[in-house]
Amino acid sequence: MPKHDAPNPNKISPEFAARLTNLEPQQKVRVIVLLQIQDAQSLMNKHLSRSERQAAIKAVRDLAEEALGDIVGIIHSFSGQQLTEHPDLLGSIPIEITVAGVNALAESEAVKAVMEDQSIYPIPLSNSFTINTIP
Repeated sequence: MPKHDAPNPNKISPEFAARLTNLEPQQKVRVIVLLQIQDAQSLMNKHLSRSERQAAIKAVRDLAEEALGDIVGIIHSFSGQQLTEHPDLLGSIPIEITVAGVNALAESEAVKAVMEDQSIYPIPLSNSFTINTIP
């Protein structure tokens, strides 16, 4: 199995990084990129009026779009594609890109974190089960 440079450990979980190092650099994966939004926390004060909240939401969207603009070149350079046109309100965007592209995204100052895009299934409430017997 191929081994290549490990991604930035500050922006990718150790588990995801381990899976990435076992893939070919040109193999494509789906990720969720959390964009670096400067001062987003200060924009979302809990005591905002409705109009202030709307202005803060617009500011976050604008900052996310700006950060996305900073990584579009990386996405294209590594045969990637955005799976949505715009980042969401949290400043995240799903992307399909090569493993090498994931590593490049993790090195970008416009990226806060890169997460694996995976299906999540609920865990059963109990591991026990009953067996019905027929008399």
